[in-house]
Amino acid sequence: MSRERYRNKMMYLSRWMFMILAWGLVVSVVVQTFWAGMAIFKNPVYWKNHMMFVHFFEIVPILMLIVAFTGRLPKKLCWQSAGLLGLLFMQYFTANLKSVGAFHPVIALGLFWLSWNVARLSGTSHLFMEQGGKEK
Repeated sequence: MSRERYRNKMMYLSRWMFMILAWGLVVSVVVQTFWAGMAIFKNPVYWKNHMMFVHFFEIVPILMLIVAFTGRLPKKLCWQSAGLLGLLFMQYFTANLKSVGAFHPVIALGLFWLSWNVARLSGTSHLFMEQGGKEK
């Protein structure tokens, strides 16, 4: 296999991985919000699920950032992936400091909106085209 063909294949696989991770993050944010709602409206015992579930997906924005570069995605998606990582960091910050705790659900809204936008953009067909506009 030629070096160029190998590079194109790795770029293509990275873009697919990015899309899968992006949609996985959207689903994870929804599930995380569900656990918070269950804790507020049903039983406070669900706070443990809310606090533990984040450890399941906290690595996803880091992986997205890595594969965004290996997939040579547009800079906009690279920056937005970095923004997702920053928002997740802010979630930890606001969850553990009572003085800014009220921002925790507001940042969660931003995390959902940005993750949805990144996931939506990651599935656009032009990202899966070879140079010259030919689909693979």
